[in-house]
Amino acid sequence: MGFYDTYLLPRVVHFTCGLKPAMKQRQKVVPLAQGRVLEIGIGSGLNIPFYDPAKVNHLWGLDPSREMWAIAGKNAREHHLDAEFIESGAESIPLDDHSADTVVMTYTMCTIPNVQGALGEIRRVLRPGGKLLFCEHGEAPDASVRRWQNRVNPLWKVLGGGCNLNRPIAKLLNDSGLVSADMQTMYIPGWKPACFNYWGTANAV
Repeated sequence: MGFYDTYLLPRVVHFTCGLKPAMKQRQKVVPLAQGRVLEIGIGSGLNIPFYDPAKVNHLWGLDPSREMWAIAGKNAREHHLDAEFIESGAESIPLDDHSADTVVMTYTMCTIPNVQGALGEIRRVLRPGGKLLFCEHGEAPDASVRRWQNRVNPLWKVLGGGCNLNRPIAKLLNDSGLVSADMQTMYIPGWKPACFNYWGTANAV
C-alpha cells in the first residue's frame, strides 16, 4: 500500500464518514444492536458511541486494515464495550456459523470488493432470527443523479479506497436472501451523487 492509502485515506474516511448527516444516520440503526454483535468494517469506531453497553454482550469489530484500530479501541474502552478486533475482509469472516445475534454494517457495502460473498458470510454467521442492521449510500432513484454517479464513479473509486457511488443496495440485499421489511431511503444533506441513503433491518430467509 502507498502513502495515500496507508496514512491519508484512513483519515479522509474518518472525517467524511463522521460528518453530522452520516452520524445522524448511524444513530438510527446502531442502538438496535444487541447480544453478540459483529460490525463489518468497524474502521475508526464511529459507531461505537451509539451502542448500548447494557444490550451488547460482546462486539467483534471486523476490518481488513489496522490503521484506525487504536482509535476504535479507545472508543470501546471509553464506552465500556467488550470489544475484539478481527483483521479480515468480510468475504471470509473467521467466526462460527450462527455466532452473531446482530450484524451491523454502515457505509461499508460501497467498498467491499465481493459484496455478494460478504452478504453470504453475514447470513452464515447470523443466528436464526438474528438481524442485519444497515445504513448505506448507493444508487439514486433520479436518472440525472445516477448519470453523475456512473460518470464520476471510476475516479471516485480510486480516490475513495474502493468506494462505489452507484451500488444498488436494495437489490444486493434481496439477491443475497436478506430481506428488509422496514427499509427507508432519502437524500441526506451533501453532494447528491454520494448522499442517497438506504437504512433499516434485514433478516435471512
